[in-house]
Amino acid sequence: MTDDIRQAFRMDNEVLAFRFTATVSDRVGSVPHERLDAPARLESWLRAAEFDVAAVSTTDLRDAVELREAIYRIGSAIAAGEPPDSGDVHTLNAFAAAGHAKATLEHGEHATWRLTKTAPVRDALGVLATNAIHTLGGPDRGRVKNCEGPGCAGLFLDTSRGSNRRWCSMNTCGNKVKKSRLAANRPDKAAVRRPSR
Repeated sequence: MTDDIRQAFRMDNEVLAFRFTATVSDRVGSVPHERLDAPARLESWLRAAEFDVAAVSTTDLRDAVELREAIYRIGSAIAAGEPPDSGDVHTLNAFAAAGHAKATLEHGEHATWRLTKTAPVRDALGVLATNAIHTLGGPDRGRVKNCEGPGCAGLFLDTSRGSNRRWCSMNTCGNKVKKSRLAANRPDKAAVRRPSR
């Protein structure tokens, strides 16, 4: 993965489907940041996630955003201990059923997805939907959380021993919180007086 892709997309989430939902950042901030603003950007993200897609249409982009938002709303509902919307669940299941990707072991050592030539983007979205289903409906369902970082609310799976993880990523949200705490606790230089002699 190139540095450009790393800078354009947050690819550090352990869960593939949650990595996909992170294509919108600062979801609850004053200005959410949409990273999938053109078909070429979706193509770049899919390639960064190791899906071999040749071209992405505006319809593919619309479908991808629909799936992404359904995954996000379901995950957020689960994190809040609420039942997910039945329409979102139907959307998620429909995308999973529509895909025809096959898992393969390439060169006997690297797991990859073989997509059909006729609908590779649909197949990739099917993999993302299936990954979301396994995460949101599996044994770790109770570990799904929303990030507490300022403005973030991104989804993550809390695998910490004490189930006390608060941020989607220590490298981004966790560091922002720690830096703001340090800045708040640092004495104002103008307010510090030198002792009189």
